[in-house]
Amino acid sequence: MVLRAQNEEGGLKPSQGVDLMQSGISSGRSTPLPLDAPPSVKSISSVRKQVRAQQKQRLFPTIDYAARVSHFDPKSDYRDFRGFFVLFWIGLAIMVLTTMLRNIKDTGYPLRVQVWALLTANTWQLGLSDIVMVGSTGLCLPMQWLFRRSTGWMRWKNCGVLIQSVFQLAWLVLWINWPFMLNWTWTAQVFFTLHTLVLLMKMHSYAFYNGHLSNTERRLSALDNPENASTAAAVRYPTSSNKGDSFDVATEEKKHEDEKEALNQLRDDLALELTSPLGHVTYPQNLTIANYADYVLCPTLCYELEYPRTEITQWADLFYKTLAVFGCIFLLTITSEEFIVPVLHESALRLEGIDSWSEMGLILAESISLLLFPFMVTFLLVFLVIFEYVLGAFAEITGFADRHFYSDWWNSCDW
Repeated sequence: MVLRAQNEEGGLKPSQGVDLMQSGISSGRSTPLPLDAPPSVKSISSVRKQVRAQQKQRLFPTIDYAARVSHFDPKSDYRDFRGFFVLFWIGLAIMVLTTMLRNIKDTGYPLRVQVWALLTANTWQLGLSDIVMVGSTGLCLPMQWLFRRSTGWMRWKNCGVLIQSVFQLAWLVLWINWPFMLNWTWTAQVFFTLHTLVLLMKMHSYAFYNGHLSNTERRLSALDNPENASTAAAVRYPTSSNKGDSFDVATEEKKHEDEKEALNQLRDDLALELTSPLGHVTYPQNLTIANYADYVLCPTLCYELEYPRTEITQWADLFYKTLAVFGCIFLLTITSEEFIVPVLHESALRLEGIDSWSEMGLILAESISLLLFPFMVTFLLVFLVIFEYVLGAFAEITGFADRHFYSDWWNSCDW
Protein backbone atom coordinates (compact mmCIF):
# COMPACT_ATOMS: atom_id res chain seq x y z
CA MET A 1 0.00 0.00 0.00
CA VAL A 2 1.80 3.09 -1.16
CA LEU A 3 0.56 6.66 -1.12
CA ARG A 4 0.62 8.09 -4.60
CA ALA A 5 1.14 11.80 -5.01
CA GLN A 6 -1.65 12.10 -7.57
CA ASN A 7 -4.02 9.67 -9.26
CA GLU A 8 -6.73 9.49 -11.82
CA GLU A 9 -9.59 9.68 -9.30
CA GLY A 10 -8.80 13.23 -8.21
CA GLY A 11 -6.25 13.66 -5.46
CA LEU A 12 -6.47 14.74 -1.86
CA LYS A 13 -3.37 16.25 -0.37
CA PRO A 14 -2.01 14.03 2.41
CA SER A 15 -1.28 15.47 5.78
CA GLN A 16 2.12 17.07 6.23
CA GLY A 17 1.93 16.28 9.92
CA VAL A 18 1.31 12.62 9.30
CA ASP A 19 4.12 11.61 11.69
CA LEU A 20 2.28 12.89 14.73
CA MET A 21 -1.11 11.84 13.50
CA GLN A 22 -0.22 8.26 12.68
CA SER A 23 2.22 6.99 15.27
CA GLY A 24 1.35 9.29 18.10
CA ILE A 25 4.92 8.95 19.43
CA SER A 26 7.14 9.93 16.51
CA SER A 27 8.57 13.41 16.03
CA GLY A 28 8.84 12.78 12.30
CA ARG A 29 12.66 12.74 12.39
CA SER A 30 14.95 9.74 12.48
CA THR A 31 16.46 9.09 15.89
CA PRO A 32 20.24 8.50 15.64
CA LEU A 33 21.09 4.85 16.22
CA PRO A 34 23.80 3.83 18.70
CA LEU A 35 26.90 2.30 17.18
CA ASP A 36 26.26 -1.02 18.93
CA ALA A 37 22.65 -1.35 17.74
CA PRO A 38 21.78 -4.90 16.58
CA PRO A 39 21.47 -5.52 12.83
CA SER A 40 17.66 -5.92 13.09
CA VAL A 41 17.29 -2.37 14.47
CA LYS A 42 19.58 -0.98 11.77
CA SER A 43 17.53 -2.75 9.07
CA ILE A 44 14.26 -1.26 10.32
CA SER A 45 15.74 2.24 10.47
CA SER A 46 17.15 1.90 6.96
CA VAL A 47 13.91 0.53 5.51
CA ARG A 48 11.80 3.30 7.06
CA LYS A 49 13.94 5.84 5.24
CA GLN A 50 13.69 3.93 1.97
CA VAL A 51 9.91 3.51 2.16
CA ARG A 52 9.45 7.22 2.68
CA ALA A 53 11.56 7.85 -0.42
CA GLN A 54 10.29 5.25 -2.87
CA GLN A 55 7.71 2.57 -3.54
CA LYS A 56 8.67 -1.02 -2.69
CA GLN A 57 7.10 -4.43 -3.11
CA ARG A 58 5.24 -5.71 -0.03
CA LEU A 59 5.48 -9.35 1.05
CA PHE A 60 2.00 -9.60 2.56
CA PRO A 61 -0.99 -9.23 0.18
CA THR A 62 -2.36 -5.70 0.48
CA ILE A 63 -4.46 -3.17 -1.36
CA ASP A 64 -3.35 0.27 -2.48
CA TYR A 65 -4.66 3.05 -0.25
CA ALA A 66 -4.32 6.42 -1.93
CA ALA A 67 -5.60 9.93 -1.27
CA ARG A 68 -8.56 10.16 -3.66
CA VAL A 69 -12.09 11.51 -3.58
CA SER A 70 -15.50 10.01 -4.23
CA HIS A 71 -16.99 9.98 -7.73
CA PHE A 72 -19.75 12.22 -6.41
CA ASP A 73 -17.33 14.81 -5.03
CA PRO A 74 -17.20 18.10 -6.99
CA LYS A 75 -13.38 17.78 -7.12
CA SER A 76 -13.57 14.36 -8.81
CA ASP A 77 -12.68 13.80 -12.45
CA TYR A 78 -16.17 12.25 -12.75
CA ARG A 79 -17.92 15.47 -11.71
CA ASP A 80 -19.69 15.66 -15.11
CA PHE A 81 -21.83 12.78 -13.88
CA ARG A 82 -23.24 15.07 -11.18
CA GLY A 83 -26.09 16.24 -13.45
CA PHE A 84 -27.62 12.74 -13.40
CA PHE A 85 -27.04 12.65 -9.65
CA VAL A 86 -29.05 15.85 -9.18
CA LEU A 87 -31.75 14.55 -11.53
CA PHE A 88 -32.06 11.43 -9.36
CA TRP A 89 -32.72 13.54 -6.27
CA ILE A 90 -35.23 15.72 -8.14
CA GLY A 91 -37.15 12.59 -9.13
CA LEU A 92 -37.20 11.37 -5.51
CA ALA A 93 -38.39 14.77 -4.31
CA ILE A 94 -41.29 14.63 -6.77
CA MET A 95 -42.11 11.11 -5.56
CA VAL A 96 -42.19 12.23 -1.92
CA LEU A 97 -44.36 15.27 -2.62
CA THR A 98 -46.93 13.36 -4.67
CA THR A 99 -47.03 10.59 -2.05
CA MET A 100 -47.63 13.04 0.77
CA LEU A 101 -50.41 14.81 -1.17
CA ARG A 102 -52.09 11.49 -1.92
CA ASN A 103 -51.92 10.46 1.73
CA ILE A 104 -53.41 13.78 2.86
CA LYS A 105 -56.26 13.29 0.42
CA ASP A 106 -56.91 9.68 1.49
CA THR A 107 -56.18 9.68 5.23
CA GLY A 108 -55.72 13.29 6.28
CA TYR A 109 -52.08 12.63 7.24
CA PRO A 110 -48.98 13.14 5.04
CA LEU A 111 -47.25 9.90 6.07
CA ARG A 112 -48.10 6.39 7.17
CA VAL A 113 -46.54 4.96 10.31
CA GLN A 114 -46.41 1.19 9.91
CA VAL A 115 -42.71 1.00 8.96
CA TRP A 116 -41.83 3.89 11.26
CA ALA A 117 -43.07 1.84 14.20
CA LEU A 118 -40.69 -0.98 13.22
CA LEU A 119 -37.73 1.39 13.01
CA THR A 120 -38.32 2.99 16.41
CA ALA A 121 -38.81 -0.30 18.28
CA ASN A 122 -35.93 -1.66 20.41
CA THR A 123 -33.93 1.53 19.83
CA TRP A 124 -32.26 1.68 23.26
CA GLN A 125 -31.54 -2.03 23.40
CA LEU A 126 -30.08 -1.90 19.91
CA GLY A 127 -27.84 1.07 20.70
CA LEU A 128 -26.49 -0.32 23.96
CA SER A 129 -25.97 -3.79 22.51
CA ASP A 130 -24.12 -2.34 19.53
CA ILE A 131 -21.77 -0.36 21.80
CA VAL A 132 -21.00 -3.47 23.86
CA MET A 133 -20.43 -5.52 20.70
CA VAL A 134 -18.00 -2.96 19.28
CA GLY A 135 -16.15 -2.82 22.60
CA SER A 136 -15.89 -6.60 22.78
CA THR A 137 -13.85 -6.67 19.55
CA GLY A 138 -11.11 -4.83 21.46
CA LEU A 139 -10.25 -8.05 23.27
CA CYS A 140 -8.11 -8.99 20.30
CA LEU A 141 -5.64 -6.21 21.25
CA PRO A 142 -4.52 -7.71 24.61
CA MET A 143 -4.50 -11.09 22.87
CA GLN A 144 -1.97 -9.67 20.40
CA TRP A 145 0.12 -8.38 23.30
CA LEU A 146 0.07 -11.88 24.77
CA PHE A 147 0.96 -13.61 21.49
CA ARG A 148 3.87 -11.24 20.87
CA ARG A 149 5.40 -11.55 24.36
CA SER A 150 4.95 -15.29 24.65
CA THR A 151 8.03 -17.48 24.34
CA GLY A 152 6.24 -20.83 24.19
CA TRP A 153 3.04 -22.36 22.89
CA MET A 154 1.15 -19.05 23.02
CA ARG A 155 3.08 -17.68 20.07
CA TRP A 156 1.02 -16.78 17.02
CA LYS A 157 2.49 -19.47 14.78
CA ASN A 158 1.96 -22.14 17.44
CA CYS A 159 -1.44 -21.89 19.16
CA GLY A 160 -2.10 -18.18 18.68
CA VAL A 161 -3.94 -18.70 15.40
CA LEU A 162 -6.14 -21.39 16.95
CA ILE A 163 -6.94 -19.28 20.02
CA GLN A 164 -7.87 -16.27 17.88
CA SER A 165 -10.04 -18.40 15.58
CA VAL A 166 -11.91 -19.99 18.50
CA PHE A 167 -12.48 -16.55 20.01
CA GLN A 168 -13.84 -15.20 16.73
CA LEU A 169 -16.17 -18.18 16.33
CA ALA A 170 -17.54 -17.83 19.87
CA TRP A 171 -17.89 -14.06 19.39
CA LEU A 172 -19.80 -14.55 16.13
CA VAL A 173 -22.18 -17.17 17.57
CA LEU A 174 -22.99 -14.94 20.56
CA TRP A 175 -23.75 -11.75 18.67
CA ILE A 176 -25.54 -13.37 15.74
CA ASN A 177 -28.00 -14.97 18.18
CA TRP A 178 -28.30 -11.88 20.39
CA PRO A 179 -31.11 -10.02 18.50
CA PHE A 180 -33.13 -13.23 18.15
CA MET A 181 -32.77 -14.00 21.85
CA LEU A 182 -34.24 -10.57 22.67
CA ASN A 183 -37.04 -10.90 20.07
CA TRP A 184 -36.23 -7.67 18.26
CA THR A 185 -38.10 -6.51 15.16
CA TRP A 186 -36.76 -7.70 11.81
CA THR A 187 -35.34 -4.25 10.97
CA ALA A 188 -33.21 -4.24 14.14
CA GLN A 189 -32.17 -7.84 13.52
CA VAL A 190 -31.00 -7.05 9.97
CA PHE A 191 -29.01 -3.98 11.03
CA PHE A 192 -27.38 -5.73 13.99
CA THR A 193 -26.50 -8.84 11.96
CA LEU A 194 -24.90 -6.80 9.18
CA HIS A 195 -22.89 -4.75 11.66
CA THR A 196 -21.80 -7.97 13.36
CA LEU A 197 -20.40 -9.29 10.07
CA VAL A 198 -18.60 -6.00 9.39
CA LEU A 199 -16.93 -6.04 12.82
CA LEU A 200 -15.99 -9.70 12.40
CA MET A 201 -14.14 -8.91 9.17
CA LYS A 202 -12.38 -5.91 10.74
CA MET A 203 -11.36 -7.94 13.79
CA HIS A 204 -10.11 -10.81 11.62
CA SER A 205 -7.99 -8.49 9.48
CA TYR A 206 -6.49 -6.79 12.54
CA ALA A 207 -5.68 -10.02 14.39
CA PHE A 208 -4.24 -12.04 11.52
CA TYR A 209 -2.18 -9.20 10.06
CA ASN A 210 -0.65 -8.36 13.43
CA GLY A 211 -0.10 -12.06 14.05
CA HIS A 212 1.81 -12.22 10.79
CA LEU A 213 3.87 -9.20 11.85
CA SER A 214 4.68 -10.80 15.21
CA ASN A 215 6.18 -13.80 13.38
CA THR A 216 8.09 -11.44 11.09
CA GLU A 217 9.47 -9.52 14.07
CA ARG A 218 10.69 -12.74 15.69
CA ARG A 219 12.44 -13.82 12.50
CA LEU A 220 14.13 -10.43 12.15
CA SER A 221 15.30 -10.43 15.79
CA ALA A 222 16.57 -13.99 15.44
CA LEU A 223 18.80 -12.91 12.54
CA ASP A 224 20.90 -10.93 15.02
CA ASN A 225 22.39 -14.36 15.71
CA PRO A 226 22.22 -15.94 12.23
CA GLU A 227 23.97 -19.12 13.30
CA ASN A 228 20.81 -20.29 15.10
CA ALA A 229 18.19 -18.57 12.94
CA SER A 230 16.31 -19.63 9.84
CA THR A 231 17.65 -17.97 6.70
CA ALA A 232 14.88 -19.18 4.40
CA ALA A 233 13.78 -16.53 1.94
CA ALA A 234 10.74 -14.50 2.87
CA VAL A 235 7.60 -15.74 1.14
CA ARG A 236 6.25 -13.39 -1.50
CA TYR A 237 2.49 -13.35 -1.82
CA PRO A 238 0.85 -12.43 -5.13
CA THR A 239 -0.41 -8.86 -5.42
CA SER A 240 -2.44 -6.94 -7.97
CA SER A 241 0.78 -5.56 -9.47
CA ASN A 242 2.70 -8.83 -9.89
CA LYS A 243 0.00 -11.50 -10.07
CA GLY A 244 1.21 -12.58 -13.51
CA ASP A 245 4.88 -12.88 -12.52
CA SER A 246 6.37 -16.20 -11.59
CA PHE A 247 8.73 -16.62 -8.65
CA ASP A 248 11.89 -18.29 -9.91
CA VAL A 249 13.62 -19.86 -6.90
CA ALA A 250 16.73 -20.70 -8.87
CA THR A 251 17.12 -17.09 -10.04
CA GLU A 252 16.72 -15.80 -6.51
CA GLU A 253 19.33 -18.23 -5.23
CA LYS A 254 21.78 -17.05 -7.87
CA LYS A 255 21.23 -13.48 -6.81
CA HIS A 256 22.14 -14.33 -3.23
CA GLU A 257 25.05 -16.72 -3.65
CA ASP A 258 26.99 -14.66 -1.24
CA GLU A 259 25.71 -15.63 2.22
CA LYS A 260 26.27 -12.23 3.81
CA GLU A 261 24.50 -10.44 0.99
CA ALA A 262 21.58 -12.84 1.24
CA LEU A 263 21.36 -12.28 4.98
CA ASN A 264 21.29 -8.52 4.57
CA GLN A 265 18.64 -8.79 1.88
CA LEU A 266 16.51 -10.99 4.11
CA ARG A 267 16.82 -8.48 6.95
CA ASP A 268 15.67 -5.70 4.61
CA ASP A 269 12.72 -7.76 3.38
CA LEU A 270 11.55 -8.53 6.90
CA ALA A 271 12.11 -4.95 8.07
CA LEU A 272 10.06 -3.70 5.12
CA GLU A 273 7.17 -5.88 6.19
CA LEU A 274 7.25 -4.37 9.68
CA THR A 275 7.17 -0.81 8.34
CA SER A 276 4.03 1.07 7.36
CA PRO A 277 3.41 2.01 3.71
CA LEU A 278 4.22 5.66 4.42
CA GLY A 279 7.27 4.79 6.51
CA HIS A 280 6.25 6.48 9.77
CA VAL A 281 5.07 3.57 11.93
CA THR A 282 6.83 0.30 12.69
CA TYR A 283 5.37 -2.78 14.38
CA PRO A 284 4.81 -3.04 17.38
CA GLN A 285 4.25 0.73 17.77
CA ASN A 286 0.75 0.17 16.43
CA LEU A 287 -0.36 -2.16 19.25
CA THR A 288 -2.10 0.58 21.24
CA ILE A 289 -5.66 1.29 22.28
CA ALA A 290 -5.65 4.54 20.30
CA ASN A 291 -4.55 2.79 17.11
CA TYR A 292 -7.22 0.10 17.44
CA ALA A 293 -9.96 2.65 18.19
CA ASP A 294 -8.89 4.63 15.13
CA TYR A 295 -9.01 1.47 12.99
CA VAL A 296 -12.53 0.61 14.21
CA LEU A 297 -13.71 4.07 13.15
CA CYS A 298 -11.84 4.11 9.83
CA PRO A 299 -14.09 3.15 6.87
CA THR A 300 -12.09 0.09 5.79
CA LEU A 301 -12.15 -3.64 6.42
CA CYS A 302 -8.41 -4.10 5.75
CA TYR A 303 -6.03 -3.27 8.57
CA GLU A 304 -2.80 -1.45 7.82
CA LEU A 305 -0.20 0.14 10.08
CA GLU A 306 -0.86 3.55 8.56
CA TYR A 307 -3.37 5.15 6.20
CA PRO A 308 -3.18 8.30 4.07
CA ARG A 309 -4.86 11.19 5.89
CA THR A 310 -6.31 14.57 5.05
CA GLU A 311 -4.94 17.73 6.60
CA ILE A 312 -8.14 19.02 8.16
CA THR A 313 -11.71 17.90 8.87
CA GLN A 314 -14.30 19.48 6.61
CA TRP A 315 -17.03 20.10 9.17
CA ALA A 316 -19.48 21.32 6.54
CA ASP A 317 -19.06 18.09 4.58
CA LEU A 318 -19.46 16.07 7.78
CA PHE A 319 -22.74 17.86 8.56
CA TYR A 320 -23.94 17.38 5.00
CA LYS A 321 -23.16 13.66 4.97
CA THR A 322 -24.75 13.12 8.39
CA LEU A 323 -27.88 14.90 7.24
CA ALA A 324 -27.86 12.83 4.05
CA VAL A 325 -27.80 9.60 6.08
CA PHE A 326 -31.06 10.49 7.83
CA GLY A 327 -32.50 11.78 4.56
CA CYS A 328 -31.81 8.47 2.82
CA ILE A 329 -33.32 6.52 5.71
CA PHE A 330 -36.43 8.70 5.41
CA LEU A 331 -36.64 8.01 1.67
CA LEU A 332 -36.11 4.29 2.20
CA THR A 333 -38.95 4.27 4.71
CA ILE A 334 -41.27 6.17 2.35
CA THR A 335 -40.45 3.81 -0.51
CA SER A 336 -41.11 0.72 1.61
CA GLU A 337 -44.24 2.15 3.21
CA GLU A 338 -45.89 3.33 0.00
CA PHE A 339 -44.67 1.08 -2.80
CA ILE A 340 -43.46 -2.23 -1.33
CA VAL A 341 -45.51 -3.17 1.74
CA PRO A 342 -48.94 -2.48 0.10
CA VAL A 343 -48.06 -4.61 -2.93
CA LEU A 344 -46.91 -7.52 -0.78
CA HIS A 345 -49.96 -7.26 1.48
CA GLU A 346 -52.40 -7.15 -1.44
CA SER A 347 -50.76 -10.06 -3.27
CA ALA A 348 -50.85 -12.17 -0.09
CA LEU A 349 -54.60 -11.57 0.27
CA ARG A 350 -55.26 -12.41 -3.38
CA LEU A 351 -53.29 -15.65 -3.16
CA GLU A 352 -55.25 -16.98 -0.17
CA GLY A 353 -58.35 -18.04 -2.10
CA ILE A 354 -56.74 -19.14 -5.38
CA ASP A 355 -55.98 -22.75 -6.36
CA SER A 356 -55.17 -22.27 -10.04
CA TRP A 357 -51.48 -22.26 -10.88
CA SER A 358 -52.04 -19.96 -13.84
CA GLU A 359 -53.74 -17.31 -11.70
CA MET A 360 -51.05 -17.62 -9.06
CA GLY A 361 -48.43 -17.09 -11.77
CA LEU A 362 -50.22 -14.00 -13.04
CA ILE A 363 -50.47 -12.53 -9.53
CA LEU A 364 -46.80 -13.27 -8.93
CA ALA A 365 -45.76 -11.68 -12.25
CA GLU A 366 -47.88 -8.61 -11.55
CA SER A 367 -46.44 -8.21 -8.06
CA ILE A 368 -42.87 -8.53 -9.34
CA SER A 369 -43.51 -5.93 -12.05
CA LEU A 370 -44.91 -3.51 -9.47
CA LEU A 371 -41.92 -4.08 -7.16
CA LEU A 372 -39.15 -3.70 -9.76
CA PHE A 373 -38.95 0.10 -9.68
CA PRO A 374 -39.23 0.56 -5.87
CA PHE A 375 -36.63 -2.19 -5.38
CA MET A 376 -34.29 -0.40 -7.81
CA VAL A 377 -34.78 2.88 -5.90
CA THR A 378 -34.16 1.03 -2.63
CA PHE A 379 -30.95 -0.51 -3.98
CA LEU A 380 -29.62 2.87 -5.12
CA LEU A 381 -30.48 4.51 -1.81
CA VAL A 382 -28.86 1.72 0.21
CA PHE A 383 -25.75 2.04 -1.95
CA LEU A 384 -25.64 5.79 -1.38
CA VAL A 385 -26.31 5.71 2.35
CA ILE A 386 -23.60 3.10 3.00
CA PHE A 387 -20.80 3.71 0.50
CA GLU A 388 -21.15 7.46 0.07
CA TYR A 389 -22.61 8.98 3.22
CA VAL A 390 -21.98 6.69 6.21
CA LEU A 391 -18.45 5.76 5.13
CA GLY A 392 -17.84 9.32 3.96
CA ALA A 393 -18.89 10.70 7.35
CA PHE A 394 -16.52 8.35 9.19
CA ALA A 395 -13.78 9.26 6.70
CA GLU A 396 -14.22 12.92 7.64
CA ILE A 397 -14.17 12.10 11.35
CA THR A 398 -10.94 10.08 11.11
CA GLY A 399 -9.29 12.06 8.31
CA PHE A 400 -9.20 8.93 6.13
CA ALA A 401 -8.07 10.23 2.73
CA ASP A 402 -9.12 7.36 0.43
CA ARG A 403 -12.78 8.08 -0.29
CA HIS A 404 -13.22 5.60 -3.15
CA PHE A 405 -15.26 2.98 -1.29
CA TYR A 406 -16.98 1.28 -4.21
CA SER A 407 -14.36 -0.26 -6.45
CA ASP A 408 -14.85 -3.85 -7.59
CA TRP A 409 -14.25 -5.19 -4.08
CA TRP A 410 -16.34 -8.25 -4.96
CA ASN A 411 -13.75 -9.32 -7.55
CA SER A 412 -11.70 -12.17 -6.06
CA CYS A 413 -9.56 -12.80 -9.16
CA ASP A 414 -6.61 -11.02 -7.55
CA TRP A 415 -5.46 -9.71 -4.19
